[in-house]
Amino acid sequence: MSGIVVVGGGFAGVWSAAGAVRLARMAGRELPVTLVSPGADLVIRPRLYQAEPERMRVSLDRILGPVGVRRIAAAATGIDTTERTVTTLDGAGRTAEIAYDRVILATGSELVRPDLPGAELLFDVDTLPTATALDAHLNRLPGLPPGDGRFTAVVVGAGFTGLEIATELVDRLGALAATRAPGDRVRVVLVERADVIGPELGPGPRAEITDALAALGVESRLGVSVAAVEPDRVILSDGTHLATHTTVWTAGVRAGALTADIPGTHDRLGRLAVDEHLAVTGVPGVYAAGDTAAAAAEPGHQVMQCCQHALQLGKFAGHNAAAELLGLPAVPFTASPYVTCLDLGSHGAVFTNGWDRRVVATGAVAKDRKRKVNELWIYPPTDDPDELLRQADYRFSVRQIAEPRPV
Repeated sequence: MSGIVVVGGGFAGVWSAAGAVRLARMAGRELPVTLVSPGADLVIRPRLYQAEPERMRVSLDRILGPVGVRRIAAAATGIDTTERTVTTLDGAGRTAEIAYDRVILATGSELVRPDLPGAELLFDVDTLPTATALDAHLNRLPGLPPGDGRFTAVVVGAGFTGLEIATELVDRLGALAATRAPGDRVRVVLVERADVIGPELGPGPRAEITDALAALGVESRLGVSVAAVEPDRVILSDGTHLATHTTVWTAGVRAGALTADIPGTHDRLGRLAVDEHLAVTGVPGVYAAGDTAAAAAEPGHQVMQCCQHALQLGKFAGHNAAAELLGLPAVPFTASPYVTCLDLGSHGAVFTNGWDRRVVATGAVAKDRKRKVNELWIYPPTDDPDELLRQADYRFSVRQIAEPRPV
């Protein structure tokens, strides 16, 4: 048996692999599970807006190795759904084909970079290398010649990521200026083509967000976009020139490119249409999890491309792919109630419930919740196979992490 091949080493991939192993062990069966990922680590993407992003990773071998998941250190370059093979390319330039009985596509999403003059000068926090490059750039700013814009950051996109990086940069730039260039002006400008802050977040948390931006001194430029980027300035679509050495792009993501290898229906984000068991519609043997899956979360709502849904989708996809191979019943995907917790820098955070994002906590209370999410709840256990498989249960809730384990 070729078993299950999981493509992608993010949250959805890790929990897909663990979910498959869990069911096989519960059934007393052997089932090969292989994870294909070019990197050796699970990157904690929800934390990449923070300082020292190179710390935001966990060894995949320490997570999945103890439960017997085989890891192939290579990038998946193609999927042949007819021959049921995954083509890979490793760091030495060697290609290979991996046969599968079932494959779970969990390659996540990627930032949609713009086609505009100077786009190569844009920073982002979408991947560990790009977030690390931004962090290194910020630490070099005090070494630049004094001048307008040295400690100015322009953040493009006032969505979830843009708001978190913009509010975070206020204190980071402030600390750099205070210790190494006292007296220099610190400025963060948020650019959004819509006419409101956080257009996709809706009106629920908007008042809290705008209050936080005002308190932190973040400027907003609404109804405009970026026309061009130069080494020492950015030019907006209305002709405004902003002096800056730091322009961060956060506007728009799309499902990973490998989704194009899978026939069937794709949504506007490139995600694959899946059935209630997360099997790709009309493509035997293929499942999708995380940011590649256009799955129903609740009536009238599809899952978001976010960590919360990636963890859940992975557990269900792994369980169901294994169930199909082992002749066991599949379980329909059921999303836990949707929540958001938006970091607002030193102003705190805002925590919301539901798709209309009703505010239930702000300030220090919400900030404490955000820290627990980012620093505890989203981290899989390492070197602990029993706890990993306990959490790989598709019925597991993050609130159970702090509960005592059964004796």
